[in-house]
Amino acid sequence: MWLYVFFDLPTNTKVERKAANEFRKFLLNDGFSMFQFSIYIRHCSSRENAAVHEKRVKAHLPPEGKVGILTITDKQFSMMEIFYSRKIKKPPKTYEQLELF
Repeated sequence: MWLYVFFDLPTNTKVERKAANEFRKFLLNDGFSMFQFSIYIRHCSSRENAAVHEKRVKAHLPPEGKVGILTITDKQFSMMEIFYSRKIKKPPKTYEQLELF
């Protein structure tokens, strides 16, 4: 599973910029990678694991702005086409995660 977090956050005031930066730092610390400036993605080993990270994101939502969360399967993710300067590039590698209890 892949978890996407999309956001548009206000950055007009110092307080808004601080909230936006804290939200980005939270995403990075929670294992997300920046896909585009306002789109962060994270690979999750299962739907249950994705639900845990989705709950964490919801707990750290900034006070202002729009945030969207989307979960897709590895198969859907692998069908994405990504272009850099008209050159196609394959999506990031899907990681196999080992869970120990």
